[in-house]
Amino acid sequence: MYIGQRSLDAASSKAVLPLWMELLSEVMDQEPYQSARRVFWSMDNCSAHRGQKAVARLRSKWPNALLVHTPIHASWLNQIEIYFSILQRKVLTPTDLSSLAELEQPLLAFQHHYERTASPFHWTFTRSDVQALLVKIDRKRLAAAA
Repeated sequence: MYIGQRSLDAASSKAVLPLWMELLSEVMDQEPYQSARRVFWSMDNCSAHRGQKAVARLRSKWPNALLVHTPIHASWLNQIEIYFSILQRKVLTPTDLSSLAELEQPLLAFQHHYERTASPFHWTFTRSDVQALLVKIDRKRLAAAA
């Protein structure tokens, strides 16, 4: 998983919830996050971190942590989804691996390479583009309803 300029090893056979809590602990139990007034976690709507149970679970352990969810069907806003998309194209396609252990080496090699070469994504989709897209969607919805 990608945090700032460092990705965290996430090749694991563990269930999503324990892995997610491990990731949070790795970050939240160290400075500057541990003593920060607020730490925002931007999350998609995966079942491990969706809904009030997830918010309560997070706040009970780290009161300064706040969950912010990306809109549903907005994977283009989700940095980890973008990372996994790149990983899929660069490492996992085509793949003929017989085990998780066999998959680990190319994943970690890509992670090491990505940490050295990654730079922030520069968005080209503007507010005007969003407004134009919404108008187009609305027109199609109205035409379908007529």
